Order: sequence, then structure tokens, then C-alpha cells
Amino acid sequence: MQDFKEELLFSKIREQYPEASFEPINKGWSVDVKYCMTASDRTRYLIRFTPEEKSSKRDSMYQMQQKAAALGIPMCEPVVFGRCEQGVYTIQTWIDGEDAEQIIFHLPETEQYAYGLDAGRILRKIHSIPAPEDCPDWEPRFNRKIDRNIKRYQECPIHFEGAENIIAYIEENRHLLAGRPQTYQHGDYHIGNMMIEKGKLVIIDFDRYDFGDPWEEFNRIVWCAQASPRFASGMVDGYFNGSVPMEFWKLLALYISSNMLSSVPWAIPFGDKEIQTMLNQAKDVLGWYGNMRNPVPTWYYGK
Repeated sequence: MQDFKEELLFSKIREQYPEASFEPINKGWSVDVKYCMTASDRTRYLIRFTPEEKSSKRDSMYQMQQKAAALGIPMCEPVVFGRCEQGVYTIQTWIDGEDAEQIIFHLPETEQYAYGLDAGRILRKIHSIPAPEDCPDWEPRFNRKIDRNIKRYQECPIHFEGAENIIAYIEENRHLLAGRPQTYQHGDYHIGNMMIEKGKLVIIDFDRYDFGDPWEEFNRIVWCAQASPRFASGMVDGYFNGSVPMEFWKLLALYISSNMLSSVPWAIPFGDKEIQTMLNQAKDVLGWYGNMRNPVPTWYYGK
């Protein structure tokens, strides 16, 4: 990514925004190079450049963002998709707000819960977009992912206490994957990809979109629960309008279990800090679920 040359990146964009200025954004886990662009009328935009070798899904990502925006979802809306000499770029509306993850715990608990309700309702609307008709069947597809995650964990040099309970829960509940519907997924839906702008929750970073079981989208709720149990509880209640089926909790525990097994191997290349973050998260998950004996996590407050 360091090989990107700014003059080549901006040449196409300057045709449409000749007097624009650009400020780099150095945060997030995406492969994209990001900038805040300020146009001549002082309107700000988010620009994401994706290198050619990573650009195959960016066109379809842009189209799916358009479908989501058409539903009235509060989000970074797509404005332009284009190609430059080194890859592709998207221009999106700029969200001038605060990171929800940074401020949520400083808010009254009623507000934390209310923002969670909004997050759940927004996610429900995202999931109203159907998956393509030729999408592979979910059960064998996710079972292959589970098998990969178990193998990665077993071959990993770092293990955590209680992993055997997670693996046992997975093996006992794989049957829940049968017949699950599939929809459009944001792909990384958690409080770290949400902002609060003028009192309104806004969703960002749709670049990991996918299609699959809509309930699997909750697998990142561990980040929400760690930041604010009230927010996480509201997110579930908002999605289900306060009537949460037990089947959801059992499947969510399965999806989170699969994620936990892959989290430590994923963290190793990023160093000790990320490894410790994932080990602490595994400890929290095992505590919430009583070593996987209770499918309803203790952070859930109920309606």
C-alpha cells in the first residue's frame, strides 16, 4: 500500500473536484488507503483507494451500498465509483460525528440502550436486502468455516483455557445451521463501525460485506457488550422488537464460538497487544456463557 503515488490517485478525482484538498486518514484495519477530501464548496467526503489486486469486489460493494442507502439507512452514502492507474476508488459522504465506541459508556444507560435499539433496527433493515439466488447453501458453507477455525486453533501455538468447552458446544449445535435463510450482510457490524452525528447513530465501513445467515451478523456483538452491555441488549431487542427467540441465542453462541477459535491465530501477526486482546475476549465470552452451558449471555438485560 505504501507504493501508492498520490499524484496518480488524485488525477482522476481532480477532473471532477479540481480544487479539492486531501488529508490522509490513518486508522482502521482495511487494506484501503483513505482520505478526507474537502471540495471547493467546503463539503467533505471520504475517499477510499483500493489496490488493483484487492479490487475485485469493490464495484459490487458500491452497488450494494447504493441499495442500502436507498432504504434510508443512516450511513456513509456512496457518491462516486471510479478507476485510477493503481486500482479503484470510491467517494462517500463524510460523517462528521464521534466514534460511538468512544462515547457510549459516558452516556446515561437509557441512552446507551436507545442507541442499541437503533442499531438493531438498522441492521434489520439491512437484512431486508436478499442474497443472490445462486448463493451457496449456508449449512455446508459455514460448516467448512467451522472446520477451518478449529484446525487453525489446534495448530496455533497459543491456546486459552476453556477452548474445549467452545469446541464441544460447536459440535453439539452444528445442526442449527440447517435451513437458515441468507441475506445481505454489512460484514463487520459492531459499535466500532458506528458513529453518533447530531444525536443520530450512523453506520460506516461496509467494505467487508457478504451474504449469509442474517443472525450470523451478530457475531461481533462481543465488542458491543464489552463497550456497553446496555447497548448490546438494545441491539438485540431492537432487531427482534423485544421478542428474542431462544433459537437465536443458541445460534449466536455457535457463531461467536467459531469466531473465538480463529481470533488468536488471527492476532498473532499483529503482536502481543492484539493477542492479549483476543485472549481477554475469550475469557469474557466463556464467563458470559458459563463455560458454554448457558446460551443466553449474562450481559443481556432483557427488554
